[in-house]
Amino acid sequence: MTLITDTLSRAADTTSPILSVLSERWSPRGFDPTAVIDETTLTTILEAARWAPSASNIQPARFIVARRGTASFAKVHEGLMGFNKAWADSASVLIVNIAHLPIDETRENPWARYDLGQAVAHLTIQAQEEGLYTHQLGGIDGAAIAESFGLTPDLAVVSVTVLGVLGDVDALSPELYAREIAPRTRKPLAELLLAND
Repeated sequence: MTLITDTLSRAADTTSPILSVLSERWSPRGFDPTAVIDETTLTTILEAARWAPSASNIQPARFIVARRGTASFAKVHEGLMGFNKAWADSASVLIVNIAHLPIDETRENPWARYDLGQAVAHLTIQAQEEGLYTHQLGGIDGAAIAESFGLTPDLAVVSVTVLGVLGDVDALSPELYAREIAPRTRKPLAELLLAND
């Protein structure tokens, strides 16, 4: 059984020092299918999302928290697309990330998805601090997930966060195993800066 437990082996090769909780964060696909996240830890992770920055303190982030073995987990898993279904069922929790779009009856919040992204980022880093791992999924059928939970049109399903404990990478398919152990890369910082005067 092979576990990728030495986070230093997956730590980002940064050009400047950053917080270890950031450099050691990565997105595994091999999760322990028996691990259960205790409710206190799960609440802490969600609390971090609640305290993320929010334009005008509107707080548009909404979540569906689905624990493995529940009907909600099965509904979320059914809404995953492609090979995501092949590995995400081993996670402890699937979290649907939803943006509440309106400011009021006449206006949509232009920052709703941005603020949701900040909340998910906070959730992700708190999970890492708690010794857990996340993987963000855009390969989802948001409309199907919304329908299965009876969401109204003002609630936009944006992504799903897979949350759990590292598992046995040998249990992954060869394709997923190759992705799991591949070197981590990012574009050079200079390529991201359109202006830097």
